[in-house]
Amino acid sequence: METQTAIRKRCSLKSHLSGKAIESEKIDAVLQAAMLAPSARNCQPWRFIVVQGKESVEELADKAFLGNNAVVRDAAAIIVVCARLEDDVTVDGKDYFLFDVGLAVENMLLAAVDVGLVTHLILRFDENTVKRILNIPEEYRVVITTPLAYPPEGSYDEAARERLNERTRKGFSEVVFFQRWDETMPVYA
Repeated sequence: METQTAIRKRCSLKSHLSGKAIESEKIDAVLQAAMLAPSARNCQPWRFIVVQGKESVEELADKAFLGNNAVVRDAAAIIVVCARLEDDVTVDGKDYFLFDVGLAVENMLLAAVDVGLVTHLILRFDENTVKRILNIPEEYRVVITTPLAYPPEGSYDEAARERLNERTRKGFSEVVFFQRWDETMPVYA
């Protein structure tokens, strides 16, 4: 799949999860893509925990995920992304570990689309419960999680169709400026 195609097809689909087992090579491909992300001074602050197996996934979802995010209990796997400030760079008072983790997560999401797997970024979870269940060291933060699953509809495209038709984005001139803030006319050479 072309990169631009994966970017356009990627969407969050937490209500489209099947418990169908995911081949290890697909999970590995998703994680390898995440690990290839750039990071400040190549510190690679991310750590990933792949939670698999019906009982393990359900325990994590039922005990740690808040509100309607417990629906991830239907997924074949949950990837928990962790990091700690000490493993990265702070420049001019800016901590880069969250930015670096974001780059890795985006690679992971795009790779998942490429192999036909559904993801949905989840921020609402009880971090202490996640850490306790997964034995994560105290100094690490649980940054984000995502279910990883095949869609029950048969294909990623079928699962994503409705969501992509509803997608909205701000206009180009609302978010892109040229030369100075609020200058929306391009200055292409």
